[in-house]
Amino acid sequence: MSARLHTMPSSPAARRSRNVSFLRTFRLSLRFIVPLAVALGLFAYAVVPLVDRLMFGWAIRDIEARTQLIAGALDEQIGDAARDGAIGRISRALERATHDERLYALAYCDAEGRLLVRTRQFPAGFDCTTRHADPAQLADARPGSIEALHVVQRPVMSDGETLGALVLVHDTSYVLRRSEETRRYVVMLVAGMGAIVALITVLVAHLSWRGWVEGARAFLRGEGLVRPFERTDPDIAPLVSDMRQLLRQVNEERRILHDTTIEWRPETLRLLLREHLYGDQVIVVSNREPYIHSRNDDGRIVVKRPASGLVTAVEPVMRACSGTWIAHGSGSADADVTDKQGHVAVPPDNPSYTLRRLWLSEEEERGYYFGFANEGLWPLCHIAHVRPIFREADWEQYLAVNKRFADAVVAEARTRDPVVLVQDYHFALLPRLIRERLPQATIITFWHIPWPNPESFGICPWRTEILEGLLGSTILGFHTPYHCQNFLQAVDRFLEARITREDSVVTFHGRRTKVQDYPISIHWEALSPEQRQAAVMARERLRASYGFGPEHRFALGVDRLDYTKGIVERFHAVEAMLAKHPEMVGRFTLVQIAAPTRSVLDDYRNFEQRVREQAARINERFAAPGRPEAIRLLVEQHGSESVFAHFRACDICLVTSLHDGMNLVSKEFIAARDDEQGVLILSQFAGAAGELTEALIVNPYHVDQTADVLYQAATMHPAEQGERMRSLRGIVEDFNIYRWAGRMLLDASRERNSAKTRDRIDRLSSSSERY
Repeated sequence: MSARLHTMPSSPAARRSRNVSFLRTFRLSLRFIVPLAVALGLFAYAVVPLVDRLMFGWAIRDIEARTQLIAGALDEQIGDAARDGAIGRISRALERATHDERLYALAYCDAEGRLLVRTRQFPAGFDCTTRHADPAQLADARPGSIEALHVVQRPVMSDGETLGALVLVHDTSYVLRRSEETRRYVVMLVAGMGAIVALITVLVAHLSWRGWVEGARAFLRGEGLVRPFERTDPDIAPLVSDMRQLLRQVNEERRILHDTTIEWRPETLRLLLREHLYGDQVIVVSNREPYIHSRNDDGRIVVKRPASGLVTAVEPVMRACSGTWIAHGSGSADADVTDKQGHVAVPPDNPSYTLRRLWLSEEEERGYYFGFANEGLWPLCHIAHVRPIFREADWEQYLAVNKRFADAVVAEARTRDPVVLVQDYHFALLPRLIRERLPQATIITFWHIPWPNPESFGICPWRTEILEGLLGSTILGFHTPYHCQNFLQAVDRFLEARITREDSVVTFHGRRTKVQDYPISIHWEALSPEQRQAAVMARERLRASYGFGPEHRFALGVDRLDYTKGIVERFHAVEAMLAKHPEMVGRFTLVQIAAPTRSVLDDYRNFEQRVREQAARINERFAAPGRPEAIRLLVEQHGSESVFAHFRACDICLVTSLHDGMNLVSKEFIAARDDEQGVLILSQFAGAAGELTEALIVNPYHVDQTADVLYQAATMHPAEQGERMRSLRGIVEDFNIYRWAGRMLLDASRERNSAKTRDRIDRLSSSSERY
């Protein structure tokens, strides 16, 4: 695969890879070296005081011996001089004796303890009562200080009579200097030994690891550790083949995932699917269909793309991979264009995959979709302060519809191990239902909305069934690491499952599910010169249709009419901004495209009424005769071309979600602005805020802050707009929808091949135990 992927020279990336490899090896070595250094440091800390005590003990004994020799040599001379009263002779004898470099001073005291004679260096504070210091005190003295002097007295005898005493003062500075040198030698010795031991150990470990790796490679090549196998054991041969394939795949996957020079395009995804999943059939399951066939007023059938982030993200993937998309047929003419099995080829202008439609009764749709999914799970997963409603009847319909979709997946599967992409909260039970009937299927489930914390999730009466259903997946994806952690904590609290947090894997009833964050994105396609010119003309026509002059600031909001999107909070921010900056009245307009949704539910009908009332009130407050209104509210569906034209024409795009999984409106706006102009204002509670850091991030609940940022965007210099937009476009281009899908497919491939290898090992172990 590597030879066919489009790459660019990447020597800096290669150098970074080598640096990362070196740092990883260095960190592994530190796991041994740091404890060794600590142990040797403690050893040195304990040994140095012991060595000091031994040194001083030897020094004091040496001084005592020298004292005996000096006293013996002077005893006769001083005794005779003392008997004769010749003080001068005593003084000269003592001065000659102090020529010994270690003998600091001498003194002579008579029998009554009076100091009669002393040498020139005899300390002034010493007398005949001074005794030698304790060796422990000498150890703390400074070389050359008075505390470093050691005093010894010896009696002067003559014919058995004590005539006086000889006071000998020794300078122990040499002992202190020798002790310091010894300390240094001990520390250097310990450090040297530690370095040698660490070097030898790391070297041996490295060589041992290389030897093990080479042995494993030899084993995988069919060779023994000593000589080649003459014949591969039939039981081991499949395991060896699987391990070889797994190692090759892991190496290739690591290269693909970390190589930022790979261009993620439809061709890349198709190649990846063919080589890593062996061209397996791809089946997508979602509630929302990618194309809706409806009849207009004159009876003609028209095709529309629904306003759905899910469809925006997944539809390009299906175009690249082909396969079958199973969805609820909701259009008034959907049944008129399908065959007996509910199949229709799409897209209409260039068919590349099959859409399989399922028809739901009014009762099923009311209980499964409007009831459990959107009155229960939707508010449960979004922090928007709307109370979730759970009904037994809704749950039963939710379960029944999930079973119907599982039947459709099994019916559409041409093999035992298709790749099934389950989309969103409408099908929390589907992965397990598919797993029970297609045990070898690779099931990738992506949860497009936030996952709540365990306390919030715990109020759901069927929390256990939902968790068990999702754990039928091979891969379970969320937008952010925070949502992954919330899910793992919910599993930990409500199920008996083993969680390996290092790998983010849940093992439940013997089956593994990898839980990982995969930030979703959009299809990225550069405009041709003709398209770019057409976009410029469309921008001018659109602004003219709204009555906006060149200096008029045009802000845009594109959302479903949903209480989680922060539309009312957005209106309040516009109101606050105009109140703070009256000069903007009549020169600023927010065009709010609000696609109607779930209008059969009371919460949504009430929300629509509230939105309309707030827009009317604000427009009345800031009415400027002959000038555009402050808010133009468009409660209607807009096609993708119309939305693109609005993205190109506006000066500011407002995404003020109160809580959102990702929000692809922000990324669609960025993709549309190849003129590198326009400002994105983005809620901190949208998953996209973690990626699009060059946007102006706001807290939509903080109305004044959002108003200030809105004014900042309206007055931002074009140069700053260009700098921010270039950075944002680079992020969206690099991390496009094909990279998102590729990451999930690669992880699924790895999990599937790992499972095969584990099964081989288990069978081999069972076989060996029988013998």
